[in-house]
Amino acid sequence: MRTTITLDADADAAIRRLMRERGLTFRQAVNEAIRAGTSPRPMTPVFRTPTFRMGRPAVPIDKALRLAAELEDEEIIRKLAQRK
Repeated sequence: MRTTITLDADADAAIRRLMRERGLTFRQAVNEAIRAGTSPRPMTPVFRTPTFRMGRPAVPIDKALRLAAELEDEEIIRKLAQRK
């Protein structure tokens, strides 16, 4: 079937690049681009992050804020003791 179309500059450049890279005629490059753009694409696999068991925590995680406050207090006391 013969059809007249007007290509945007970027589409024309993409078709010309396809022609050069694959040694295609203009007609073959346009048909290939249309087929590639309209065919259903396979689902990409879902990215999964592996997880690992790390054992029991060394410190009680449910009291993390209290532990952080205690460590901060100890550091402040240490710095104050160095100034004396």
